[in-house]
Amino acid sequence: MPVGPRSGPAGATALSPRWRAEAELFGPAPVIFASLGGPQHVVEAANPAFFALVGSGRTKTGVPIADLVPGLAHQGLLAHLGEVYRTGIPHRARDSRLLPGKAAGAQERFFDLTCEPRRSATGRIDGVVLIAVDTTAHHDTQLLAAEQRALLEQIVREAPLQEILSGMAKAIGDLSPEMIVSVLLTDPGQRRLRHGAGPGLPAFYNAAIDGIPIAEGAGACGTAAHRRAPVFTPDIATDPLWEDYRAMAKRAGLAACWSTPILGTGGRLLGTFAMYHRTPKTPTPKDLALGSAFTRIAALAIERHESLAAGRAARERENAAREDLAFVLDASTAIAREQHYADSLRRLAQLTVPELAPLCAVYVEERGRCARIAFAAATSADEDLLVASRWYDEADRAVARVLASGMTETGRLGSSPGAVPGGRGTGYLCVPLTARSCTFGVLALLGIDRDPDGHAVALAEELAGRAALNADNARQFTYRVRLAHDLQAGLLPPQLPQVPGAALAASYHPAGEGLGVGGDFYDVFPLPGDRWAVMIGDVCGHGAVAATTTGMVRHTARAVARLVEDPVSVVAAINDALEEHTADRDLFVSLVYGELRRSPCGLAVSLMRAGHVPPLVRRADRSVERLVPPGLLLGIGCESVGSPARVDLRPGDSLVLVTDGITEARSPQGEQFGEERLTDALTAVPAPGAVNLLESVTTSVAAFTHDTSRDDQAALVVTAV
Repeated sequence: MPVGPRSGPAGATALSPRWRAEAELFGPAPVIFASLGGPQHVVEAANPAFFALVGSGRTKTGVPIADLVPGLAHQGLLAHLGEVYRTGIPHRARDSRLLPGKAAGAQERFFDLTCEPRRSATGRIDGVVLIAVDTTAHHDTQLLAAEQRALLEQIVREAPLQEILSGMAKAIGDLSPEMIVSVLLTDPGQRRLRHGAGPGLPAFYNAAIDGIPIAEGAGACGTAAHRRAPVFTPDIATDPLWEDYRAMAKRAGLAACWSTPILGTGGRLLGTFAMYHRTPKTPTPKDLALGSAFTRIAALAIERHESLAAGRAARERENAAREDLAFVLDASTAIAREQHYADSLRRLAQLTVPELAPLCAVYVEERGRCARIAFAAATSADEDLLVASRWYDEADRAVARVLASGMTETGRLGSSPGAVPGGRGTGYLCVPLTARSCTFGVLALLGIDRDPDGHAVALAEELAGRAALNADNARQFTYRVRLAHDLQAGLLPPQLPQVPGAALAASYHPAGEGLGVGGDFYDVFPLPGDRWAVMIGDVCGHGAVAATTTGMVRHTARAVARLVEDPVSVVAAINDALEEHTADRDLFVSLVYGELRRSPCGLAVSLMRAGHVPPLVRRADRSVERLVPPGLLLGIGCESVGSPARVDLRPGDSLVLVTDGITEARSPQGEQFGEERLTDALTAVPAPGAVNLLESVTTSVAAFTHDTSRDDQAALVVTAV
């Protein structure tokens, strides 16, 4: 990136206005951006997110990054910056662990890092551009899921209750190191709380609170158990609930406490789940989410322990709970495998029958109307109940109430209790499907022989909660895939035309799951004078900018090519349009543009190449020629666009055009596919033909990468016939 002079010390350089613009572009975004100059990595420009991360004021520029964050020297980032500065090779890393900010208050964070060399107008490396995306929330979510799964597995294998609760306290400590956890259990008389687990608390404190009464004013835990509701104490020193326990808490170094009652089946009090802090603090949404998640797990663990101690009947009930837990885990895993919204909800309906009910229907609210999107039945007779008008109308009313309230509802269908035709029960259980605090649907379990108990309700709610989150994620995925596909389809020809004297074949493979709009494109269109234009190119980047640039390149080529007969003029017009279109952006395009016309020997081809992968000619005798006409990337400020190369294609000869997503595709070991393997794929086809050559190339690339390419791939083959 060019840099220009500025006033200042001799030998100093100013940051390019384009980099300052980049810093402002990233200003409101959740992306950390910094432009670092020289071998000392002096911060020359950065967005507010960078300064907020390191704990400095916005004007803190002109300082080496190592001085802003001294701890970076021991975290590896400085070494990577130095390597990029010395070698000019970009460095990228996912989920890199860093401790940004001042040493005293630094907290562990995780980032996706990109370090790119910054070049001056002469091409010399004069700095490094650092871009980081904070993935801490994603990392914490994965860690939370892993910790929950580990605890659930402990419950399934019947580990001792003390081991499970201590493991839970340790898991929360891993997720939030500043948090200390205590679990108290109710005594048989439901009058006092007894020590359950508190590995992070002093022994004297655990002993002192062992046996506190369940009463108003008995600290946060005793009060929460008495109220059957969470109690938050942001500052123990001033809260009247801690009058009798304040001195003891001060001695233990505790300043804040949030206690939540652990409620079991039917709302029965099992104990309390408390989270302490050593400084006054109000709970954050993350803290509340952690408490809610682990309180539910604590409830499962405690009830399992109690059921085992109750004898044979309790042990049988525990076996059923274990099966239910395994069912929820298996069912949620199966639902999570479905990537599309409707499929995930259909899978939910199928998995609940007959385990939870003989009949299940899933309703969703779309555009203000409630619609049944999926259903499942254990037998055909059960399925017939869904069309019974009495059931249909009453079930719809129950679903509407649950959608409006967001609360689970149980009851019976019909004006009187008893059986319906076929001997089926009339009980129902409607559970809201809620994600991101929005109820968007209802899981309706129908045909139940008896009223659902608390355990059945909790199981259904747990499954519905997991399924709702998966369905919401699938809905977002489906929407993004559809949007990306629709946008990409508008940037490619709907189908290849019939070109006299030629056979054509083309392919486009988006990167990853196809969630983004790629920058690779191709086009074939007719020109006056029995000529045809062929084009393949690559716009740097993805998304909306790449899409609009691709459209501009294609439309410019189609408009200009009909007015001139010189490929050089067409490419020059595209370059001019890019210069005007991308004047305030660092955007460029690689391109191969060619024109075909019939000739006595087959096809005469005139090609322009602008910084793109060199075209290949695969002759009928299976030899391969590489065409390298001169030409730089378009949109980089160069007025000259090079000169054309001309080649004749006889029957059986093929012109092969690809993007760098093919030549730069990497194997799992990191090796590039390269032009040599591309040539091998072309020579391996015994019979000439556009379709055969294209299939050989795409199959070879997929096998080489194990079908895990991270870049868009486009290819266009023209065979003279």
